[in-house]
Amino acid sequence: MPPLIFAANKGPLSKEKKTKVQKAAIRKGAPWSAPDVGDADLQEGQVTEKAIAVMEKVKDKPFFLAVGFRKPHLSFDAPKKYYDLYRLEDMKLASNPYPPKDVFPRAMSDWGELRAYEGMPKHGPVSEQQARELIRGYYAATSYTDTQVGRVLAALDRLGLRENTIIILWGDHGWQLGEHGMWCKHTNFETSTHAVLMLSVPGQKNAGAKTEALTEFVDVYPTLVQLAGLPQPKGLEGISFVPLIENPKQPWKTAAFSQYPRGKLMGHAMRTDRYRFVEWAEKDKAPEGRELYDHQTDPDENVNIANQPENKELVEKLSEQLRASWQKAMPSK
Repeated sequence: MPPLIFAANKGPLSKEKKTKVQKAAIRKGAPWSAPDVGDADLQEGQVTEKAIAVMEKVKDKPFFLAVGFRKPHLSFDAPKKYYDLYRLEDMKLASNPYPPKDVFPRAMSDWGELRAYEGMPKHGPVSEQQARELIRGYYAATSYTDTQVGRVLAALDRLGLRENTIIILWGDHGWQLGEHGMWCKHTNFETSTHAVLMLSVPGQKNAGAKTEALTEFVDVYPTLVQLAGLPQPKGLEGISFVPLIENPKQPWKTAAFSQYPRGKLMGHAMRTDRYRFVEWAEKDKAPEGRELYDHQTDPDENVNIANQPENKELVEKLSEQLRASWQKAMPSK
């Protein structure tokens, strides 16, 4: 079994833990900071130092190492040199700072996580100045973490492990930077559910290639199992995407699924190659609202076309596909 590096952000927080985070955020102060310190003086740099130390210790034997970076997540703390990469006046504001037309109201978020931080409005939008500062902070925190990933990879090279190591980089969600007037995550929009997934395998074909194939995080485990030469356990909901490494353009899953709640309502979302479709319903009850966005004509999801009469047949078809769930979305063998 080859050594393995598994770099990932921490997963979603429970409601109880989220409340604790919000309370802690108030004590932390502003949602961003740029102290004039070195990388290792803040959390992400310390994680990197620990990861490299572990690799040096176990380099001569098979290992699995999960390196969890929390940034870019609130608060956007990063050494000043990363903030210096971005000028506040150059930060571009979202081009669609308004709710989608005809959106199901419960689909929207009031981004309470950010509001819990010092200086953030308890109601209504952030100011233009605050928006630019938040975007700059997000970029700086991203660059800070990107550098730490680079340091881990450089250590792999230095230790002679790169040619015998599977590397996967992923994040557990996307992030809204003012799109549709929202911040943070906590929605079923593309901005929240589309996240990075990168894989490097020794000797792989098509290194550096991209694929438009639909993949999900439940696919990560079976992929790593296959690459490591281990038997696939039964009962997995995901599927190995090793075939995409061989041929990134081959037909793959017909849909990817996610969900996020609003009170008693659950928003069940499905992304196909063209559409994002969401149904909002209480458990075992008929949907109270639907969303449909055509990414071919509306990639920013600015118009919900689910209620347009001409789309009735399409909505029924997508609803049936959503209810059939992941079992019917698998690629044909």
